[in-house]
Amino acid sequence: MSRIGRLPVTLPNKVKVQIKENTVEVNGPLGTLKYDLPEGISVEIDDNKVHVKRTTDESQLRSLHGLSRALINNMVIGVTEGYRKSLDVVGTGYRASMEGNKINIQVGLSHPVLFPVPDGITVELEQTKDKVSRIKISGFDKQLVGEVAANIRKIRLPEPYQGKGIRYTDEHIRRKVGKTTA
Repeated sequence: MSRIGRLPVTLPNKVKVQIKENTVEVNGPLGTLKYDLPEGISVEIDDNKVHVKRTTDESQLRSLHGLSRALINNMVIGVTEGYRKSLDVVGTGYRASMEGNKINIQVGLSHPVLFPVPDGITVELEQTKDKVSRIKISGFDKQLVGEVAANIRKIRLPEPYQGKGIRYTDEHIRRKVGKTTA
């Protein structure tokens, strides 16, 4: 039995879970998320706990068992607390600003990049004391928050020689030594 899949998901008081055919719908104070269950995986709810079960012991179903439980747990956490990612725009002249529902990112390219913010995501911009633009991304869908952060980072990946680019706030860039004259 899957170690993760057999653990029950505890539901807080504010969260409601509904099962319709092969779809799990989680409602909470921050929003609503849906997940389509794969064939062979079922969900049962009893006294504020969600149990994920599988029909057979095939290897494909064993892997989907833990995955389904983890995704339902992430949905419950998302609609109660939400998820956050933080990016730093590092470099001389590199900056980010909001223009309506788009982020204007200037990172040394020949043109500014306008990144549209999808629905369900909130973005805050701030300047730190060391003149670094910080982009704070938050939302209730873990997958969407991570995807938006990764796509913004992809605009200008951090480079190892001078450390310029867009990086996660807690990311450490291994710096390389430049050329030497000999």
